[in-house]
Amino acid sequence: MDYLAESLKLHETLKGKIEVISRAPVGSKEQLSLAYTPGVAQPCLEISKDKSKSFALTRRWNMVAVVTDGTAVLGLGDIGPEAAMPVMEGKCALFKEFGSVDAFPLCIRSKDTDEIVNTIALISGSFGGINLEDISAPRCFDIEAKLKSRPDVDIPVFHDDQHGTAVVVLAGLITHIPKFKKGGGPYFKAPLIPDAIIMILQ
Repeated sequence: MDYLAESLKLHETLKGKIEVISRAPVGSKEQLSLAYTPGVAQPCLEISKDKSKSFALTRRWNMVAVVTDGTAVLGLGDIGPEAAMPVMEGKCALFKEFGSVDAFPLCIRSKDTDEIVNTIALISGSFGGINLEDISAPRCFDIEAKLKSRPDVDIPVFHDDQHGTAVVVLAGLITHIPKFKKGGGPYFKAPLIPDAIIMILQ
């Protein structure tokens, strides 16, 4: 199969790999009045008194922003935020299909570290987590560090190319350690395995 050609056909047909679907019925006046105005005023007031209730009264608890500036997309390099969108949509589809997490692609038209950090911080109140994706090094590390140091970003920040790789390596180690143990192989006894796990977890 020619994956490149077939993928292009798929994207032309679907015109986007993700969509937003309402969880609340709005087919009647009563339903509409509960999901939207006037009833929606009450959860708004509750959240205004306690912002943490935004996780209980909205979908925020299950929403992740997949953020990129398009500077390190797959093996394509700096192709820009719009061109990065198919990859970000794909990652959002993976979040939904494999983790039941609602993820939204945010492709930022800036390469300025502080501008990107500030943009993410300003919208962080709408999400339960931030996934940094395909941002060129070393800026990706700076962006992650600055976001984690800001008191107004009070949600997890996950750097996919760093933490995602570490998770996969750790999963491989955990999967294969029992095999080494059963065989009494030298790798299991060596300090390399525990040290590697500690390094990854840091």
